[in-house]
Amino acid sequence: MKYFTEPIIITKKQTGKEKLIAGASLNAYLLDPVSVAPNRLRPAVIICPGGGYEHLSDREGEPIAMQFLSMGCHAFVLNYSIAPEEFPYPQMELAASVSLVRSHAQEWLIDPEKIIVCGFSAGGHLACSLGAFWNQEFLYGPLELTPEEIKPNGMILAYPVISSGPYCHQGSFLNLLGADGTNEAARRLVSLEHQVGSHTPPVFLWHTSTDDAVPVKNSYLLADALTEHGVSVEMHIYPAGCHGLSLANREVSGEDGRFIVPQCQNWISLAKTWLEHL
Repeated sequence: MKYFTEPIIITKKQTGKEKLIAGASLNAYLLDPVSVAPNRLRPAVIICPGGGYEHLSDREGEPIAMQFLSMGCHAFVLNYSIAPEEFPYPQMELAASVSLVRSHAQEWLIDPEKIIVCGFSAGGHLACSLGAFWNQEFLYGPLELTPEEIKPNGMILAYPVISSGPYCHQGSFLNLLGADGTNEAARRLVSLEHQVGSHTPPVFLWHTSTDDAVPVKNSYLLADALTEHGVSVEMHIYPAGCHGLSLANREVSGEDGRFIVPQCQNWISLAKTWLEHL
């Protein structure tokens, strides 16, 4: 396996702002070719950890990457900008990451038609944002890229922040929007059940019914919107489990064990099957 970090820099020219955004980084985990198939192209999964656009959860980064590596995928973890940086900077960083991975597809032995974004909680909002906005000029234009260069081919969303309405995770939207956090038009723009459409790529989605931080209604609203627009969606709702489960196993749980929920642990194997048929 090869491991390295690529900088993802959004410049003053691209943002139209006076300040230079510090920039994100993309941690790459690339499987070595196997001797019997040295030119095999693999799917690539770009992982966006959660953290309410306030911090990044390490429980939802490298441990997830290791799982995708075991499935035969190349994996990337995006360390994207958080507050005080605001929309659409994180979205631009993810778009630039997809373009970077796609541009290195031949070198890194990646299938350019199987670049998946995977997000947890607020990272799920970020991943789903790209699925909603990849064809919008405000996102691809400043990056001097085409929509096709930044388009994800699928999305894996874990207990995602979706709606800025009655079931919202208030902190995520306040952090993402900053001074516009209470502006109705700005909040609707990033309320993704209103933004997905027939252009949105296929989705694998899971949540727990007892999530008390990001209500499960977020996932229901998204699934309803996707279905209305004819987008393929596979959704799994587990009966119990707190927010932020990650893999729901001992690897990502502290001594109190509250993130160990055996019933939820199979989401990653279900995602593997979904990926194989994407």
